[in-house]
Amino acid sequence: MSRAGERRVGGLLWPALAAGIAFAILVGLGTWQLARLSWKEGLIRAIAERSTAAPVKAPAEGEWAGLTKDEVEYRRVTLEGSFLHASEARVFTDLPRTKGPARGIGYWVLTPLIQADGSVVIVNRGFVPIERADPASRREGQTDGEVTVTGLIRWAEERNLFTPSDDPASGQWFTRDPAAIATAAGLRRVAPFTVDAEASAPGGLPQGGETRLVLSNRHLEYALTWYGLALGLVIVTVASFLRGRGALTRGA
Repeated sequence: MSRAGERRVGGLLWPALAAGIAFAILVGLGTWQLARLSWKEGLIRAIAERSTAAPVKAPAEGEWAGLTKDEVEYRRVTLEGSFLHASEARVFTDLPRTKGPARGIGYWVLTPLIQADGSVVIVNRGFVPIERADPASRREGQTDGEVTVTGLIRWAEERNLFTPSDDPASGQWFTRDPAAIATAAGLRRVAPFTVDAEASAPGGLPQGGETRLVLSNRHLEYALTWYGLALGLVIVTVASFLRGRGALTRGA
């Protein structure tokens, strides 16, 4: 082989190596998305089963330390106690589609419920439109005395870089964070989860039963995209190799 041919062979080696590494990465990403697909499908099944099962008693204070999100999220529970309406927190949300009549921009109304043993569970009593944020505009829903709540356990909502700062002084929040809400209200012995009430308050507001149970599941689409890119890379690499081989044969 001539020196020119040797240079051409060397020129093909590094692109082929880079293509091999890129192929392995793309296939790995596709396989990871398939694993995520299996996890998401399991989560969707669990949500469907838990949210429609007969309600059980909410975890007691002694169980809280050992709870995990995967274990209790969307479990249907009941609890009894009295609402602390003075410590109500409103979490900003936008609900374009709802089961009840109220929708659009508004708030989740999160109200601490003190139980007979003194422990507290923060209950998401439901949605109110922005013009009904003031509790004075929905006095009928400010129930007094002992109540029984049935609903779904929700784990604390996580913040991200785009989450605005909460304003505890005005009672307005942007995350369902029971620990932060409890700290702002000066409450102790508060559960690490909230409970989404499934029934509306007297008078219709807050409007309960609006838990979002539909999860985005595009992992198969993502996996096929990564695998498609890997296949495209193989085709381009092989075509380049064949062109380079033809040039070597002509230059031999």
